[in-house]
Amino acid sequence: MTRYRIEAFHADAPDRLDHLDDHVVTVTDGVITAVSPRADDPAPVDVDLVGSHVVLPGFVDAHVHAPQWPQLGTGLDLPLERWLAEHTFPLESRYADAAFAASVWRDLVATLLAHGTTTAVYFATRHLEATVELGRTCAALGQRALVGRVAMDHPEMTPPELRDPSPAEGVELTVEANRRLGELGPLVTPVITPRFVPACTDALLAGLGDLAASTGAIVQTHCSESDWEHAHVAERFGRSDTAVLDGFGLLRDHTVLAHGDHMGDDDLRLAARRGAGVAHCPRSNMLFANAVFGVRRARALGTRVGLGTDIAGGDQPGVASQMSLAVAVSQMLEDGVDRDLAAERRGAPGSRIDVVHAFWLATAGGADLIGQPVGRFEVGRRFDALAVRVDTGGSGRATSGLRFWDGVDDEPARRFDKVVRLAGPADLDHVWVDGVRRSGTMAE
Repeated sequence: MTRYRIEAFHADAPDRLDHLDDHVVTVTDGVITAVSPRADDPAPVDVDLVGSHVVLPGFVDAHVHAPQWPQLGTGLDLPLERWLAEHTFPLESRYADAAFAASVWRDLVATLLAHGTTTAVYFATRHLEATVELGRTCAALGQRALVGRVAMDHPEMTPPELRDPSPAEGVELTVEANRRLGELGPLVTPVITPRFVPACTDALLAGLGDLAASTGAIVQTHCSESDWEHAHVAERFGRSDTAVLDGFGLLRDHTVLAHGDHMGDDDLRLAARRGAGVAHCPRSNMLFANAVFGVRRARALGTRVGLGTDIAGGDQPGVASQMSLAVAVSQMLEDGVDRDLAAERRGAPGSRIDVVHAFWLATAGGADLIGQPVGRFEVGRRFDALAVRVDTGGSGRATSGLRFWDGVDDEPARRFDKVVRLAGPADLDHVWVDGVRRSGTMAE
């Protein structure tokens, strides 16, 4: 058992920020067993962070392409289909080399933990051994992870070296990957992962849907990301991407649909009925999606939503940057960007979200999307958290822009705004997953 004295922020709804001004949080075997004001619980604590740190729930990254880590920041001026063909697929073919995969995974997972990503939803690669090694790395370094072997077999849409030999073998490889991932301990959850509809034959999609029904495993895939993908699926099936996934049994409780920018209202309602949701990836959507995802519209229709970096389609490794971008793109969607249109025709009214809403997406909203008991400081949830140093005029580090000014930043809401928008890895002194310190710049 460990008792923490903290000042913390968390959100149990998109429009409600809770400030735990001076509280004691008790953690037993990774589970939060008590939360109370310090005044009601004056007994000694093990870790006292009040005055020096602000504590936040750990961030949930709902969409990461692990094998794309070495191409971060490259080729992002290309259309999606060219970026995949010229950059992504040649790189992903290298993961047949398990040693290469292991070196990438160690660097990726350690870096994301240092950015406060305590939970990540990973697309791995087609290769069985590399996929299992990603799960092992997450378990060893202590990151909560949902890991999926990427299934893809369409002869016209996938390169031969990344193609499952047949639909049956694609399903069998997924079964074996999920079996082995499921043996790695409580931090690692296997996920059924058809890359996206264009990369899969009907038979593979049907087989993976049957597997999801028989095992109850979570599904992740891309859905209506770009004009190209959305139109390709509509031409092939005469239905929307969402409807096609549903028809194959892949739209299920906690299914993670990456991007969803071109999902219509009927698609969002269907996803909501199935309990599925969208991993909103603001940065990569700006580069590849040809549209802005409407968070408020999706939430109003009952669809779950979390935040994702979409490494490497998004070129920023931390979820914190996605929070600021989620606010910015929502403002652009509401206001519009084409000055040649009249103001009343230019945007989508009611689309704007604020920083509290974005913070909720990155924490409790992301946790709800994937069905994980994290994202808030409440009894029964796992203690995944990060501590941001805020004493000595901010972080006290030359690389940080985080500063609290006496007489200026006295209100909790203002301090919260600064922490969420400005804190980076240099400001994170502690990152805990399941009650165990996993990363940070200062020994506990």
